[in-house]
Amino acid sequence: GDEYKVMGLAPYGKPKYLEALKDVVCLEENGGFSLNLKYFRHHNEKVSYEWSGGEPSVGELFRAEMLEDLLGVPARRREDLLEQQHKDLAHSVQALYEEAFFHLLHSCHQNYGLDSLTLAGGCAMNSVANGKVYRRSPFKQVYVQAAAGDAGGAIGAAMVVWNEISGKRPSSMNHAYWGPRFNSDQIERLIDEHQQVLQEQKCSARLCSVEKELCDFTAKQIAEGKVVGWFQGRMEWGPRALGNRSILGDPRRSDMKDILNLKIKRRESFRPFAPSILREAVSDWFELEDDVPFMMQVFPIREERRRQIPAVTHVDGSGRLQTVHEKTNPRYYRLIREFAQLTGVPLVLNTSFNENEPIVCQPKEALDCFLRTKMDVLVLENWIIARD
Repeated sequence: GDEYKVMGLAPYGKPKYLEALKDVVCLEENGGFSLNLKYFRHHNEKVSYEWSGGEPSVGELFRAEMLEDLLGVPARRREDLLEQQHKDLAHSVQALYEEAFFHLLHSCHQNYGLDSLTLAGGCAMNSVANGKVYRRSPFKQVYVQAAAGDAGGAIGAAMVVWNEISGKRPSSMNHAYWGPRFNSDQIERLIDEHQQVLQEQKCSARLCSVEKELCDFTAKQIAEGKVVGWFQGRMEWGPRALGNRSILGDPRRSDMKDILNLKIKRRESFRPFAPSILREAVSDWFELEDDVPFMMQVFPIREERRRQIPAVTHVDGSGRLQTVHEKTNPRYYRLIREFAQLTGVPLVLNTSFNENEPIVCQPKEALDCFLRTKMDVLVLENWIIARD
């Protein structure tokens, strides 16, 4: 279940094992691929699959003696340190995936002759490969829906039923804000119930009903290096936090990644954080121009801009961007615009509002996360909670 970590680790390595891995995954003439089953055991042996503490535990799918002999690398155990050979293997796996991916895309384009591409399924979450479609394939337009992983298959079922009933195509999905929302009265009751613990932790809470004042205050807090929990509107559908259940930080600070991991996230140091950027500013900060509303593509950041935003620039000079539109998320757009007016930088660091558990959905989950971490400020709709 840690394939996204492999993708994040890949830029730290080199394709040392790529040629060897080509004996494991074989590309077919029709654009598909096949596995060399001598390296695997899942097709003729029982592989354990159990749930432990809310996490799936999967037995070894590969034949250790075969794969370790091919690569000359022993299987890494959970407690082992990450060494350069692991980084090189991650890079090689990502490179092999991209070869198979673009092999398929070229075949699709040749067969159908269309210039627009839509992606879904677990592999559509490989935002690094998605960001290379324009450079490595003939396609000129890419759409990756907000819940592109396996769970997002539900939207296909809904579209089929809609089409059968109405005879029409559904309208386009240009935002992911389909989850529950909560009003200020609900949040006020929650704050009242937690007055004692807020006082114990020396936190103040106040209502700020004027949106401009709310965004001005929050933008200043971010610009001062504070870590801000940002909870507003309907929850995002899918695995990405897109400005409604987000933790925000200053992308200009080279130490912001360490601050976030120390205060809240406790993530591996090699995993990058993402930028949310005003839609109209993309071409000025990234080498590719496109709309990426669901944070599903990684683009190279312009070289002259990388020093300005080190907290969201990965080791290879890339960033997994989210484009923010005034029409689909006016409050988040306004916050970033206020930050841009303060700093000249039209983007903020955006990571999911959680601490090694699912993204928060309800106000109580957000407040609990704030209270048990070292988050500086929490914005709950029109309420501001700050550590004194």
